[in-house]
Amino acid sequence: MVESRQDPATRPLDPDEQAYVARARATAHTLYEGVRVAHRSCGIAVAEVFGRPTAPYQVLRRGGITGAGTCGALRAGEHVLGELLGDPDPTGAVTAALRAAITWYQAAAATIDRGASPDVICNNLVRPLGDFAGPRRLAFCTSLAAQVAALTAEALCRFAATPPPITAIPEEP
Repeated sequence: MVESRQDPATRPLDPDEQAYVARARATAHTLYEGVRVAHRSCGIAVAEVFGRPTAPYQVLRRGGITGAGTCGALRAGEHVLGELLGDPDPTGAVTAALRAAITWYQAAAATIDRGASPDVICNNLVRPLGDFAGPRRLAFCTSLAAQVAALTAEALCRFAATPPPITAIPEEP
């Protein structure tokens, strides 16, 4: 990833950064879709793309388990950024990199296709798609998880000194 004197929030991504974002998108798509490998929930798929321990992301399933909370994928992107760009000191202030990344991420995430939903509450996003286990909802959420992973990767390209490697898709047993 290249250092630039331009504003990190608006500068064009270089080809390596574009490839990094594309790998993040494709990996999350594969992990969530559950065709080549076992299905992961949206938050877990996003965490796994960036090599984060997945246990804390369990709570993000279906918008905080109940569906009444914010989309787990969107929250996972914020959590990944917090883990990677935040101050490891529990009494430390918000780092400049984290503040800039979250500001950029939230603005970019506001442009994600929400379908017919007026907001990013899980139930509101998926209810119009029919059965939660159905193919329309699966396709929508697969796309959403992939978009969030791409936005998280782009935020890391823009604001992290060195973005983490994208996790390789595990081979099926």
